[in-house]
Amino acid sequence: MLNLLLSIIIILFVVYYVYWYVVGRRAAKYVDEAQFGELISNGQVIDLRESADYRNAHIMGSRNISYQMFAQSLAALRKDRPVLLYDTTTRLSTRAAVKLHKEGYTEVYILKGGFTGWHGKKASKH
Repeated sequence: MLNLLLSIIIILFVVYYVYWYVVGRRAAKYVDEAQFGELISNGQVIDLRESADYRNAHIMGSRNISYQMFAQSLAALRKDRPVLLYDTTTRLSTRAAVKLHKEGYTEVYILKGGFTGWHGKKASKH
């Protein structure tokens, strides 16, 4: 019985992540650090992390809109310019990209590996 329960939990876990992976791929393009860096000059770079994390360090030129405030802040984003998203990993960025896709944004990019994968220019309080 325990093995069956563990198997069901594992299957549900896998289905959950596969679902978000597929939905995310439809809503945005995942780009590596080099591609993300090239897109920054023409894009709207959005840091979805909490404001304390953003104040500690963030990608130069990014704007902080925490994921919790993202839905209320969509009007602040232009549809005619690419939207570049990042968070600590990519979980929140994927969800934000789905929201953008539903609102008609066509150029949405997510930084592979999130902020931890960024080695380019950063701003920090240090």
